[in-house]
Amino acid sequence: MEYLKTDLCIIGAGSGGLSLAAGAAQLGVKVVLVEADKMGGDCLNVGCIPSKALIAAGKAAHQARGSAKMGVTQGQALHVDLARAKAYVAEVIAKIAPHDSQDRFEGLGVTVIRAWGRFTSPKTLEAGGHVIKARRFVIATGSRASVPLIAGLDSVPYLTNETIFDPSLLPRHLLIIGAGPIGVEMAQAHVRLGVQVSLIDSGPLLGCEDPDLTAPVAAALRAETVALYIDHTIKRVAPTGPEGSIRVTLADGTTLTGSHLLMATGRQPQIMGLGLDVAGVKTGKNGVLASDDLRTSNKRIYVMGDAVQDGLQFTHVAGTHAGLLARRLLFGLRARKKRTLIPRVTYSDPELAQVGLTLAEARAHYGDKVTVITQSLKCSDRAQTQDQQDQGLIKLIIYAGRPIGVGITAPHAGELISLWTLVLTRKISLSAVAGMTFPYPTLSEISKQAVRGYFSPKLFGNLWIRAWVLFVQRYL
Repeated sequence: MEYLKTDLCIIGAGSGGLSLAAGAAQLGVKVVLVEADKMGGDCLNVGCIPSKALIAAGKAAHQARGSAKMGVTQGQALHVDLARAKAYVAEVIAKIAPHDSQDRFEGLGVTVIRAWGRFTSPKTLEAGGHVIKARRFVIATGSRASVPLIAGLDSVPYLTNETIFDPSLLPRHLLIIGAGPIGVEMAQAHVRLGVQVSLIDSGPLLGCEDPDLTAPVAAALRAETVALYIDHTIKRVAPTGPEGSIRVTLADGTTLTGSHLLMATGRQPQIMGLGLDVAGVKTGKNGVLASDDLRTSNKRIYVMGDAVQDGLQFTHVAGTHAGLLARRLLFGLRARKKRTLIPRVTYSDPELAQVGLTLAEARAHYGDKVTVITQSLKCSDRAQTQDQQDQGLIKLIIYAGRPIGVGITAPHAGELISLWTLVLTRKISLSAVAGMTFPYPTLSEISKQAVRGYFSPKLFGNLWIRAWVLFVQRYL
């Protein structure tokens, strides 16, 4: 065993771990980075990047089909090459990979060990023939696909986000179990690329989101021929036919037969085998227990990203955690995470974005004291010009005159939510948003229109204001 002594040891080379490692190394901190799998983690290799590339390919096919209403029609039968689309996904990954590569980080002065790490004491980690003693450790091991117990599932081959992007997989009929963000995104991307898709879930579509916001997404999926089996319990899964087809039987007797099965049923922290009990690190049902500054029960060990107990499993959360830990570990500053101010986006078409509390969460906290303002895209001139006026809305949740939650379903909702993330984080007033000048015509104007919807009754329904306006007209 080779003995290494370092300032900081980061376990996991996903987006959060890499961000912290790069920042620390460039400030002169001695860093050891431990990674058993691919550099870049899930986000680069089997998560955000490949999924968004496949979504982009699907959108290109969707747009190429044209719109007769706008005078655009496809003169010949549209040819979609699924194999080429998946090759494009691999090309995108290859373009980004050098930024996350071992060579780059070793060039920054990071010691990279490509092996699985395991704590052998509260102060030491063993990995790849090395015993690492660090002043501080950070667990950044991310998460992996979580697969529930379903009768017969062990008798059939199934895909997860870790295998669905394999260029050799060309499904004819893709059965997807799980109508969360991954399931919805993959359903729409594949159906646009010419694959028959059935989407199944025992609960509602995008069940964590506001039903008013999910309705336009469901309508878009149905319009694009995704077969939705929502609120349907699965009875069993079984192989069928000589071609390796898979049959899913629902509790009501409905049977669905497809060529491939994708399990999109959530994710679980990847912390097994780390020896956390030996290190004195307490864990919960869904990850590592941590304080608001991400410190575990062992004061030497911190945790970030998907590995945090009941944390939000998004790449940008891991990035936020990296910034928080940089403040705490590199500069000695206080920093605490704030879960409710993290935005989330489902990259369907239209997209669904949320920051702060949903209406259900707000009413659970504040009862009927919340005010709800809803503005449809029908009021957006830009949406009208693009024939997207039926594709969504914005929903403001207001308490005591301040926004506490905002949900948007619209094209580019992931971009539109950034304004509201700033508003909620910095506690900017609604009047400040109302006073902004938005470029016309843009989809972003929907935010100002929604704020006007909050102020208009207060302005036009106030008798004192009306009386003052009449006084000004007559005497001033």
